[in-house]
Amino acid sequence: MNKKIKSTSDEFIESLSPQKLKAFKEGYQDFALSELILAIMEHDEISVRKLAKIAGVSPTVVQAMRSGAKDDFSMQSFFKILKGLGCKKLMVEVNGQLIPLDISHIKR
Repeated sequence: MNKKIKSTSDEFIESLSPQKLKAFKEGYQDFALSELILAIMEHDEISVRKLAKIAGVSPTVVQAMRSGAKDDFSMQSFFKILKGLGCKKLMVEVNGQLIPLDISHIKR
């Protein structure tokens, strides 16, 4: 019988209490969104100031999103930044089904 070897990450997550696991997952989501924005900005070689101008938001909002600070921006600002980066749709999973969310109508 082969015993499945757990990764350090799996062991860490399994050791968390339900409250700490919830906080970890929320923090991870913020991290993933900021990494998405950073990756697109790096790929397109776009600066914080240029993206802010394109998206119609302040550079402070773009910087807050890049750093993962979630208190400093709204979903509207998030969508404006994604649109400024050339994104047109997001995929949302509902009950195991992926549904495209059109953000092309959002005004800058």
